[in-house]
Amino acid sequence: MTASADVAGAPRKKSFIETLELDTRMLGMVVAFIVLTVGFHLVTHGLFLTPRNIFNLTIQTVSIGIMATGMVFVIVMRDIDLSVGSLLCLCSAVMGLLQVRLLPDIGIPLGSPLIAPLAIVSGLAVGAIIGALNGWLVGYLAVPSFIVTLGGLLVWRNVAWYITSGQTLGPLDDNFQLFGGINGTLGAPASWAFGILACAGALYALWHGRRAKIRHEFPVKPVWAEVVIAAVIVVAILGFVWILNSYQIPPAVLRRHFAAIGKPMPQGYADVYGLPISVFLLIAVAIAMTLVALKTRFGRYVFATGGNPDAAELSGINTKLLTVKVFALMGALAALSAVVASARQTYHTNDIGTLDELRTIAAAVIGGTALAGGVGTIYGAILGALIMQALNSGMAMVGVDSPFQNIVVGSVLVLAVFVDIVYRKRTGALK
Repeated sequence: MTASADVAGAPRKKSFIETLELDTRMLGMVVAFIVLTVGFHLVTHGLFLTPRNIFNLTIQTVSIGIMATGMVFVIVMRDIDLSVGSLLCLCSAVMGLLQVRLLPDIGIPLGSPLIAPLAIVSGLAVGAIIGALNGWLVGYLAVPSFIVTLGGLLVWRNVAWYITSGQTLGPLDDNFQLFGGINGTLGAPASWAFGILACAGALYALWHGRRAKIRHEFPVKPVWAEVVIAAVIVVAILGFVWILNSYQIPPAVLRRHFAAIGKPMPQGYADVYGLPISVFLLIAVAIAMTLVALKTRFGRYVFATGGNPDAAELSGINTKLLTVKVFALMGALAALSAVVASARQTYHTNDIGTLDELRTIAAAVIGGTALAGGVGTIYGAILGALIMQALNSGMAMVGVDSPFQNIVVGSVLVLAVFVDIVYRKRTGALK
């Protein structure tokens, strides 16, 4: 055997990225996000990447991010839900009515510890029931999801208008407002505790995954690659917590707080916001939805049905009932987003959630969910929502008009779909 044959038969040396086994498409999105944020930071003369703006960016991303996790399942199933923005509005109206009128009328006043739980449970129930109705129409009556949810887009916002008589409802209950962002944060100590626990959980997940691969005799990454990934995750989590803990509460707000409790503000006293409860909620939803997608029979059925509906049905999967469940889950997540959105505004308004259906779909698609079905990730959808919000926030800070912002977002959506098609063709995932 010649030397040249030895060289030709030798295994190809893996690149650094290949050794780490990173998703190159997702890595490209992360790089694009970093370039985008750094670019806006330079254009805004150092204002974009400040702790205050990052704090605001995160709480503005939450409502779309929560719905985008559900939209991944809907699109993976080869369906679409155009009604989520209007459904968010209706759920917000129901929760606002309960807090401002209905519950006080039966003797449960604002400020009661029962107000927020009763309102939230009622909103979630309304969202899940309407979502299940959408799923029943799609799954059992074979009405195309585009038509069903387009009808919902037109119906539910106007139902919300009628039940509120077109009025703004508020202010909402103080405990309810804790889910809105700036009115509900964990503070520095609890935020650091969360960061440390999150790091421990991530490291355990890496260790457990590696041990499971070894037990089943699957190939594993080199130890140094695992250490690199672990270090990146730890730095990202603790860096995020550090940035949020760097945003100090304005002295005027602190003075009002001390005045409300009847105490003088100590000289030189300072405090920080820390991790918003709404962001903590988004993280919890993302983890839960990821586990559902990867570790449950329901999640496996969703992706199997999206990949090949006929084969899934022949294998015994009740695809009709599965469609009802997926749309019910989407409806419940839209209601949860209504909690966050209305709590952030501290009022219910009849324009809440306008165009959120398009932003939610765009976040899922930009995050790598294939419109052809069968492919999608929860973390990709949240990153897509973050990219979209960064675009809107950065352009607003630069002074770009709202119509042009929508032009840019729409163009980015088309570009993302085109890039996804090209990527899948090159990797052999699309033929």
